[in-house]
Amino acid sequence: MQPRLALALPPLPAPVRPDPVRTRWEPAMREAITEGLSALPSGDVPVGALVLSPDGTVIGRGHNEREATGDPTAHAEVLAIRRAATAVGEWRLAGCTLVVTLEPCTMCAGAIVLSRLDRVVYGAHEPKTGAAGSLFDALRDPRLNHRPEVIPSVLPNDCAAPLLDFFTPHR
Repeated sequence: MQPRLALALPPLPAPVRPDPVRTRWEPAMREAITEGLSALPSGDVPVGALVLSPDGTVIGRGHNEREATGDPTAHAEVLAIRRAATAVGEWRLAGCTLVVTLEPCTMCAGAIVLSRLDRVVYGAHEPKTGAAGSLFDALRDPRLNHRPEVIPSVLPNDCAAPLLDFFTPHR
């Protein structure tokens, strides 16, 4: 009688299920990625941001313009928030969502909190300056009077690709 060989087969991988929370924001994130590419001609870091009204309409958009304007506060998020506030006619952006390709820094997190945005959706994590969980978590700090919902990692590789392309020659 032949001995039976015991085969140790690896378990089948679990089926990949799309995350409906993140999938919902992918079209807007793709638009933010395209917006971020508008920063490249001026030598700015290709970060893009959109502010969406409660019905999903884009009411503000921005890309980094620090090099273009010589303004250290001209981050994509700040510009998108300013433009959305102008479109709405007030500084409170309650019910609105910020979609941004890179995790916001502390300055941008402050602008997000002060503008009362309901939600922040971001793509790539920023371990050096991120203030939505990576380095700091200013957006969810319980000491603040407003804490938006934070949805991280929407198309993170697609969001990181233009940044990697931008910074690789600089290293």
